[in-house]
Amino acid sequence: MAHAPHELGQAGETAAAEFFLAQGYQVLARGYRHGRAEVDLVLQLGTVLLVFVEVKTRSSGQYGPPETFVSARKKELFRLAATHLQEELDWRGDIRFDIVALTLLSSGFLIEHFEDAFY
Repeated sequence: MAHAPHELGQAGETAAAEFFLAQGYQVLARGYRHGRAEVDLVLQLGTVLLVFVEVKTRSSGQYGPPETFVSARKKELFRLAATHLQEELDWRGDIRFDIVALTLLSSGFLIEHFEDAFY
């Protein structure tokens, strides 16, 4: 079954959100925007950790190493959005930047989670 890229991305974000919820994270935002930056998922783990997640969804295994998933410009925008949200929430805990790579298989999504993918 073919998916349009936008639909595939939405399905991937939903699968990633469910993946994190199952591990006890709270989803604070999906598609959080600040200026030209967009963060796919913003998660909170207890009162100690805020996680900013870039979700990459593909319909095949055409991936390089995870650090190549996000451009330098995207990382810069991601950090700006993260800084803004920390100020907005008056966040005092730790933060982490993660990448979740989803590959669509016939049985559903293969999910790979890269913690601290970039700083």
